Amino acid sequence: MDVVELSRFQFASTSIFHFFFVSLTVGLAFLIAVMETLAYTRSHRRAVYEKMTNFFGHLFLINFAVGVVTGIVQEFQFGMNWSEYSDFVGNIFGVPLALEVLMAFFLESTFIGLWWFGKDRLRPWMRLGSIWLVAIGTQISAFWIVLANAWMHHPVGYEIVEGQARLTDFAAVVFNYKAWLYFAHVQGSAWVVAGFFVLGISAFHLLRRQDTDVYSRSLRVGLVFAAIGTVFSIVSGHTEAQVAREDQPMKFAAMEAQWETSDSPAPWSLVAVIDEEEQRNSFNVEIPIVGSVLAYNSLEGRYEGLIPLNEQYQELYGEGDYIPPVTWVYWSFRIMVAIGSLLLATAFLGLFLWWRRKHGLDTTRWYLRALVLFIPLPWIANFTGWIVTEMGRQPFMVYGELTVTEGVSPNSAGEVLAGLIGLWAVYLALIGLDVYLLSVTARAGIHRKPEAQLVAAPAPDYEGVGLQGYERRN
Repeated sequence: MDVVELSRFQFASTSIFHFFFVSLTVGLAFLIAVMETLAYTRSHRRAVYEKMTNFFGHLFLINFAVGVVTGIVQEFQFGMNWSEYSDFVGNIFGVPLALEVLMAFFLESTFIGLWWFGKDRLRPWMRLGSIWLVAIGTQISAFWIVLANAWMHHPVGYEIVEGQARLTDFAAVVFNYKAWLYFAHVQGSAWVVAGFFVLGISAFHLLRRQDTDVYSRSLRVGLVFAAIGTVFSIVSGHTEAQVAREDQPMKFAAMEAQWETSDSPAPWSLVAVIDEEEQRNSFNVEIPIVGSVLAYNSLEGRYEGLIPLNEQYQELYGEGDYIPPVTWVYWSFRIMVAIGSLLLATAFLGLFLWWRRKHGLDTTRWYLRALVLFIPLPWIANFTGWIVTEMGRQPFMVYGELTVTEGVSPNSAGEVLAGLIGLWAVYLALIGLDVYLLSVTARAGIHRKPEAQLVAAPAPDYEGVGLQGYERRN
């Protein structure tokens, strides 16, 4: 492998490693704020909601603490492997990254400490306000990061001066429609991750009839969250794909493995065997008309193919191959859609069971078992979604302005490989630690402390702290 391929693989893999933590943090912060609000407002069941909030808050704190480390390393890669890219976009890219630290990271880290360690010392409204500020901080953080990424897909508010992109209109960057659309999709997917995380853990304990008063309610909170998140994610994702047809038609054509311009109405490819060397599909199962419906919300409409688009790009940007890795984009898109559809059906089936029988949701064991098994699925959907987003715009780093080859650092293959091995070792250790701590803590439940824990930092007593603890002390 050459320097470009190694650098791409290193950044892609570490991005996925980092997003493993981010998606859960962003979604779970908001969900726990809702749990804390229920504990604050429902005095007749305050003890139940307190235990729920503290238990899932402990899981959130573990993931947040380990995830912060991966994010710090992530930013160093811009200088390590992509110095030419950093030189080109630094005047623009640095602004949202700096604002993310100043507006979000300090807010999150300060108030998560107050919320967790001030449990029964803060007034109830102060603790409630603290966790909501943490939740707001995670949303602000996600927005600025997504804004920077969206600019790479749809650069606006800039001019090229001496080979560098210079910011000319900050408002255009902030209100970039691509940024808000990406943010909506990331937000919805984070809610799905958090919702099914809470659902799976709640179902695990309900199957064992442990603390049913707490986990029955957390199951319902997670279910509402998952249902809203799946709808939000699918609607925003559908809109995102339609927008890509207009401003990134090559990506859209790769998502459909459409080599030649389609007919109108356009079919939708269900399954295809893709031959990228011959630039054709050796096997393709198509569903008539569905392609036009998905692309235009209409029974009419066609979309351009990869081959004619490549010819247009060559006229615009010069000689070269502008077709992205079609197989990766095509199958990643279908995996994402398949998992999203399954999760949507699962969430609304749970709502139906809840509506049909008051206690049927807690006792339908096959459904509870499915929720436990489905915990990793939202992460897989997120990872494949990012593959579609990022590989679909190849060979560009900044769409229409800078290619991947032009943005790479002048490193040797050995240097990049050494860095890749080191980062993989560190990241796998961190993810292993995170999964281990989350699994042990989640299995332990509310009254059963984890078997493996640091002596200096034992699992907290989830009962008798927080709002009730403050009331007893005062």
